[in-house]
Amino acid sequence: SGKLRAQRAKGCEIVISGKLRAQRAKAMKFREGYMIRTGYPTVQHVDKAIRHVKLRQGVLGVKVMIMLPYSLENPNVRVEPDRISVHPPKEDLSVPTMASTSK
Repeated sequence: SGKLRAQRAKGCEIVISGKLRAQRAKAMKFREGYMIRTGYPTVQHVDKAIRHVKLRQGVLGVKVMIMLPYSLENPNVRVEPDRISVHPPKEDLSVPTMASTSK
């Protein structure tokens, strides 16, 4: 968590799959922080890596996904499509009422 925040990543996920301690294969997931999982923003903001580790019992797969605070396509752009910012309301302009418009 501390190193993740020090590198300014929004979140990460690590998945280890294969024969872990037993004959039957399992998958273990470790997650931290905020992660977009679907859509085109995943292509823009999530960096992925997959490696295979060959052991005596079999092969382990390691997947690492890191959500970066910027777009991979354009590092200068720091726009997140699902973040919404609410602006304060504008000053209320006096709206004429029916009483003031009648003659």
